[in-house]
This record gives sequence, C-alpha cells and structure tokens, in this order.
Amino acid sequence: MKSFKIYNQLFIRILLLLTGFGIVFFIYQKELVYTALFCSLILILLLIEMYHYIKNAFLIYDKTIASILEKDFSSDFSKHKSQDNYAKLFKLYSVLKTNQNEEISKDIIYQSILNNIDTGILILQKQEENWIIFLMNDYFSSHFNVPKVSKWKYLKNQFPTLCDLIESNGFDELKTTLQIRVNSEDSQTFVMQTSRTKTYNQEYYVVLLDSIQKVIEKKEKEAWINLMKVISHELLNSLTPIRSLSQNLHELVQQESLSTEDLDDMKQSVVTMLNRSDHLQQFVESYRKLAMLPTPQKTKVEISALIQDCIEIMKPLFKQHKIEIQLEINQKRWLYVDAYQMEQVFINLFTNSIFALENHEKKLIIISAEAKEKRFFIKITDSGNGIDTEIEDKIFLPFFTTRKEGAGIGLTLSKNILEAHGGYLAYQNNEAQTTFMICLME
Repeated sequence: MKSFKIYNQLFIRILLLLTGFGIVFFIYQKELVYTALFCSLILILLLIEMYHYIKNAFLIYDKTIASILEKDFSSDFSKHKSQDNYAKLFKLYSVLKTNQNEEISKDIIYQSILNNIDTGILILQKQEENWIIFLMNDYFSSHFNVPKVSKWKYLKNQFPTLCDLIESNGFDELKTTLQIRVNSEDSQTFVMQTSRTKTYNQEYYVVLLDSIQKVIEKKEKEAWINLMKVISHELLNSLTPIRSLSQNLHELVQQESLSTEDLDDMKQSVVTMLNRSDHLQQFVESYRKLAMLPTPQKTKVEISALIQDCIEIMKPLFKQHKIEIQLEINQKRWLYVDAYQMEQVFINLFTNSIFALENHEKKLIIISAEAKEKRFFIKITDSGNGIDTEIEDKIFLPFFTTRKEGAGIGLTLSKNILEAHGGYLAYQNNEAQTTFMICLME
C-alpha cells in the first residue's frame, strides 16, 4: 500500500471499514455474539488506524504550509518517506524555498550597493498610520552619527532637523537644501530629495541626502579633467612639431657650411614654427576670451529685430552656401540683454548650422520663438544630420571642435553668455535635424 497515492490508501481503508461493518452485521444476525464482538474490536482498531493515518497525512500539509507562511525553509523533503504522496506539495515548497533564497541574495546585493554609495539613503515604510525605518544605509548612519533605529520616533530624537522638515511637509515629495551640522563641525549644506511610492499595498518614502560640496567638487573635477585633456592635446599639437623643427635647425647650424637645400629647409622650418606659434597664440587668446567674459551690459532690446540684424550680417555666407532662412517670429518681444553679446551667440549658432549643412542638398535653417512661464525660448533648427551620439556630451566643452579651422569656443562662449544673462543654452538632437534652444528670462 505504501506505493499507492494517499487518496487510494484512504479509499481502501474506507472500503475495508464498510466491508467490516457488513460482516459484523451479518454475524450478529446469525447470533454469533462473541465473533461479532471480536470483529467489532477489529473495526475499532481499523477506525483508530485510519484516524491516525488521516491525522498524519494532514499534519504534513499543516507543517509544510505553516513553514511556507512563516517563511521557514530550513526543512529538506527530498528524501522524505512520503515523497511520492506529497510530490506536488514538496515541489511547491522547494520552488518557494529557491525563490526566497534568490530574494535574499538580491537583498544582500542591493544592500551592499546602497551601503557603498556616498549618499545618505533613508527608506521609510508605512504601517497603518505610523512610519518605520525600512532601510538606512551605512553612509547615512555614520556620516550623520545616527544609530540604525527601527522606529520613526527614535530617529526623530536623533535627527530632529531632518524629521521636522519631513513632517512639516506631510511626508510629500520634496526637493530642497538643508543645513546639517556633521560630527560637531560647522554646518554643511545638503541637497535633500524625497519621493513617495506604493507597491504591493505597501507605501514607502525615500529620502536622499547629498552634500552640495561633494557634488560641486565632483563636477569641478570632471570639468578640469576634460579641460586639461583638450588643452594638453592642443599644446602638444603645436609644441611637438616646434620641438622637432628646433632640433632640425640645431643640427643644421652645427654644420661648417650650408647648402642651398639646407637654407631652404631652415626657411621652411622657421615659417612652420611661426605658423604653429600663431596658432598657439590664438588658442591662448581664445582661452582668455572664455575666462574673462565681461559682465553683460543689459539694455532693452527687441529680440526679433536683433535676430534680423544677425541674419543680415550672415547673409553673404548664407547666399554663398545656398542656405534658405525661415524666420518664424511674428511677435515682438522686448528683453533686457547685452545686444553685443547676444549677437555673438546668434552668429555662433548660425555658423554651426552652416557647417552642419555642408554636403546636404536640402539646406534650411528655421528660427522660431515662444513665450512660456515668464521665459522666452528661441529655437534655431537646421536640416543637417544632427549631432553624433559619441560627441553629445562634449559639444559644450571648451576647445572641442569637429572642424579643422574651428577654435572650439563658439558653443562654450554662447553657453557662458546665456548663463550670465540668467538663461541657458540647450539642444535637441532629433532625426535628420538639430535644434539649439536659447532660454531668456522675461
């Protein structure tokens, strides 16, 4: 019977009991009292055995399901004597055990990642009307000298500045700066960003704290590295040939007599050195121009008229390259800007568009504008191929250029000018066209 399924074993037991009851009734009819009593005793034993069988059968179900509910997967049913009878139940247990082990592994990895991030991370979980600490990474705990507590009230006792701000905002999403005294030192400014989310009927509140000084230092370091790469590249391009030519001249002047060919070599070397020196001087002048951008002298200027004047200045070049201009600004807008500096911006962007339209049959530049939320947006769109994804993050880098004759400061200078005006310069890289967007405050 051990090889039978549990329902087959139960059916056989019930069948035996029914047969036994029939036999006892038959014997009792024949007035065989002692025999009937003996058979009744056997039936009682069979009933007791079936009770224990059913109890044990359901006990395995109860224990397994209780283990699943309690997430206790320490048992191993692979060699259980009733493996065949409970194959699907044990398989379910095994699948859930594997899933839990995978989730634990993922949790360990996620926590390891969060603990190695130099940003304070605090995650709250809502339970009924209260919040508990779901996760606090190591940086948050060590940097702000806060123990890893589990209750919001305990955290509030340790970190009242943060908790009061969150409570006053009603645990809503927030992005602001916060002054925090760290390790009894002077107060530091942190960027605080929060978000609130729901998943599987659970509500979470995520708090991120990042030091402004650290963000600034990171950006400055990246900017300096990129700038030094460009400067060193440009300097080497000039100094390497100058050094090589100087060595050649040094060897020539050491000779007792000079041939006509040697004199020609010397003349050519000097001319080349002068050209490279001029290029190097232009490069330094370009750098000085970027570094010493004057403060904008703002006056009230009508923007569409200023753009029209810039188009007139560039008209010979547009005509030479057969470029069509569409000016789609129908409204007059007066803004306080430095007309001379803004003229530089438009001419730089027009020049970029001319270069982008080389070797294109359709040569079109569209200039449009719109006012929105106390800002005035000017868009300059050309029908070129757009900006390659490989150089998208470099186009505003000083001295970066894809043109042989370019200085690589046009976009950087334009960006600096607009930022000095309280605006910004951005671009949209769409298919078969590029749009540079100028934003100015009204």
